[in-house]
Amino acid sequence: MHPSVDSAHSSTAATPTPVSRHHSPYQKLTPVGIGGCRWTEGFWADKLQTCEKAMLPYMESLLCGDIGHALNNFKIAAGQMKGAHKGMYWHDGDFYKWLEAGTLLYALNGNEELMGRIDGYIDIIRQAQEPDGYLQTQVQLRPEVDRYENRKYHEMYNTGHLLISACTHYQVTGRRNFLDIAVRHADLLYTIFFPETKQYGRFGFNQTQIMGLVELYRVTADVRYLHLAERFIKRRGKYPVVHHPTTEGYPIGDMVQERTPLTESNEAVGHAVLALYYYAGAADVYAETGEQALIEALERLWENVTQRKMYVTGAVGQTHYGASSNRDKIEEGFIDDYMMPNLTAYNETCANLCNAMFSYRMLGLRGESRYADVMEKVLLNSGLSGISIEGKNYFYANPLRMVKGARSYNDHENATETPDREPYLECFCCPPNLVRTVAKSSSWAYSLTNNGLTVNLYGGNQLDTTLVDGSKIVLRQETNYPWEGTVKLTIESCKPGPFELLFRIPEWAEGATLSVNGETPTATRRGTFARIERAWKAGDTVRLEMPMPPVLLEGHPRIEEVRNQVAVARGPVVYCVESPDLPEGTSILDVHLDQNAPLVPEHRPDFLGGVTVLKTDLTIRRRPSGGMYQRVESADPWESVSSTLVPYFAWSNRGTAEMTVFLPVIWRPR
Repeated sequence: MHPSVDSAHSSTAATPTPVSRHHSPYQKLTPVGIGGCRWTEGFWADKLQTCEKAMLPYMESLLCGDIGHALNNFKIAAGQMKGAHKGMYWHDGDFYKWLEAGTLLYALNGNEELMGRIDGYIDIIRQAQEPDGYLQTQVQLRPEVDRYENRKYHEMYNTGHLLISACTHYQVTGRRNFLDIAVRHADLLYTIFFPETKQYGRFGFNQTQIMGLVELYRVTADVRYLHLAERFIKRRGKYPVVHHPTTEGYPIGDMVQERTPLTESNEAVGHAVLALYYYAGAADVYAETGEQALIEALERLWENVTQRKMYVTGAVGQTHYGASSNRDKIEEGFIDDYMMPNLTAYNETCANLCNAMFSYRMLGLRGESRYADVMEKVLLNSGLSGISIEGKNYFYANPLRMVKGARSYNDHENATETPDREPYLECFCCPPNLVRTVAKSSSWAYSLTNNGLTVNLYGGNQLDTTLVDGSKIVLRQETNYPWEGTVKLTIESCKPGPFELLFRIPEWAEGATLSVNGETPTATRRGTFARIERAWKAGDTVRLEMPMPPVLLEGHPRIEEVRNQVAVARGPVVYCVESPDLPEGTSILDVHLDQNAPLVPEHRPDFLGGVTVLKTDLTIRRRPSGGMYQRVESADPWESVSSTLVPYFAWSNRGTAEMTVFLPVIWRPR
């Protein structure tokens, strides 16, 4: 029996029967597998409990009811009810992501009632599927639209999430009811898209199908799916970029990464979600094929994203609307290097999460801790900012500054930029993406090496898995991370003989030390994995100490919007100033931070779900109202106020508020 995430609600369910783990030949690190690690206490255990008790059921009530309508679309296609398709063209994919999230939670809590509902939904999907395997309700319920008529209908996006969700279900349960639907659909896809035709040469748009096909190959060992995934990659940049009957109605070119072949790409361009799903899929293909040109391109693109286009919160996708260097129209995506607006930053929640997904895959391929640093930065900052503390309201866009009256937000139901989190977003791609990421986060905490494992993420957890050689290992991790930097890892059982444990030393963790069984601590080097190899035995403990002083972070000098401004971080958590913590009537634009002001951590277990805040003194400059430019007067009033900085992910949980991550700084000699 698997214990429930909430021990007060234990399950009497039978243990899920996972299938054997696939070993990709070109990965340096292998995933531990679904359910091999469970958050047990602390930050991530709390988030997972919220996921189980609030996020997943609330989302189910939306998607399976008349608000979200996603299940209704399948029921209509299955002949169980009458009506028209509702929701975006990619709404099927949103529902598949919810099914994946539910299956991942089932792997942790063994809740058979939940799995019973999931299998009931899968049966409706089965009935909606056409006899030849086609399954796209947004097309099936539009008689005027033909299959694969136009890529704007997002058939590939839905396909990818169908395949991924079905493979997850099979890996967790060992049952084929969902997998068989995916196989029939993928076989049809292969028949249509593997031949080299001009009609479909540019159709591999919104490339989640690449990840899905590789995952289906890993589960079924049918190499056709891997070959089709490769073909989708190699077609990008191969055909002239002109409008065609299959492209009318949607931007072309850099927007969908089709001007330049991936292996020749040096810059992340276009829609950030499309790009990062594409890169993640290509990383999956490389893990199976080892094509050198692929990994070289992926390394260049990861560097470009994280070193020139990523916010301090790990967020990506700087703009809602813009243009590429080739003058292609860009929506929800990447623009020029170092062009990083704060107030108008788009930073779609999906894009941020995809940044973590891409980095997780690069971690597996290269085995370097810097990739896990980005994963963690996203998870603890720009990922969780997409959902409220109680788990029921959502941000689609995640700016780094919010100023009352500075922007005219759309008030229609399709708005994606909003001053407050919303209980439902008509464009519903981000919420289930976030929920499935929280549900799978424990699967990212460890990876397997050839003779041991790496510790990628820190949080109270229990690991019960097998090493690559088949030997069993059980570990317990105890920590109050990310609020404290002490981590204790205890070996509960392991094989005889030596094996290695590698501990990620985050880039921010200056002065971190490691000790084994209370021995004299050993210094580490930040930004690397610290390796300990020995003959371990039950009861051995490793203690990692990471100092967590609050620090000021400044941007690259080419980031014009943050010149002479700083952000505040403590450990992996980025902080912000929010108007509820300022004197009434204070504009966030009048707030300054003194370089020498103390930043005092204080943990508040009953505040914003339990967070560590930073107490400090801020300086307010009361600006006179006036025109666009004003003369600076030496007599302008300045005021010092005691205030509190809160974690960025927790902002906007106390009503409509102004907020900023970056603050102008008053530099003083120390």
